[in-house]
Amino acid sequence: MSIRFHSASGQRNNRYLLMRHGHSQANAEHLIISTPARGLAGYGLSAAGQVQLDELLANWRWPFPTRILHSDFLRTTETARRVADHFGLGLQPEPRLRERDFGSFEGLPDSRYPEVWAHDARSPEHCEYGVESVASVAARMQGVIASLEQTLRDETILLVSHGDPLQIMLTALEGRLLSEHRAREPLLPASITMLD
Repeated sequence: MSIRFHSASGQRNNRYLLMRHGHSQANAEHLIISTPARGLAGYGLSAAGQVQLDELLANWRWPFPTRILHSDFLRTTETARRVADHFGLGLQPEPRLRERDFGSFEGLPDSRYPEVWAHDARSPEHCEYGVESVASVAARMQGVIASLEQTLRDETILLVSHGDPLQIMLTALEGRLLSEHRAREPLLPASITMLD
């Protein structure tokens, strides 16, 4: 799946491809896996996720990346490694690209997500259930791009992250209210969004 995203923020020094990890074991088991304690070493790509990446790489239609930064969770690391191997690139772990911490919902069924999102729609600052606020996610995700813009030029950078953080960042870059991040069409596993 390919999406072109036109940001309201103007010219950048680099091109960015935002990628959600491929279908994971957590997706297959319908579990919320959002903390380093579970996500760094477990719940990598599922068999379906491996197939998604095979197809994506066989039909690559975006600019070739020159750098790859990724969340250090296993599912994003495995996704990034497949792309890096394909293009002969190294990997750079970036903890700011990690999954949003869903607090007390960690390890529970993913049917609990809407409870958090309902609070998000009322306040991007909320930390109900011990979750990381939308505002905090937006700040750290945008901070990744800000850091890269200060140090690099004319690169095509692939950022491999997770669904909620990427949707929150896209909402912020578009200049929309952070409380509206779930109004965006959900990003599918192994999808790529190109920032223009």
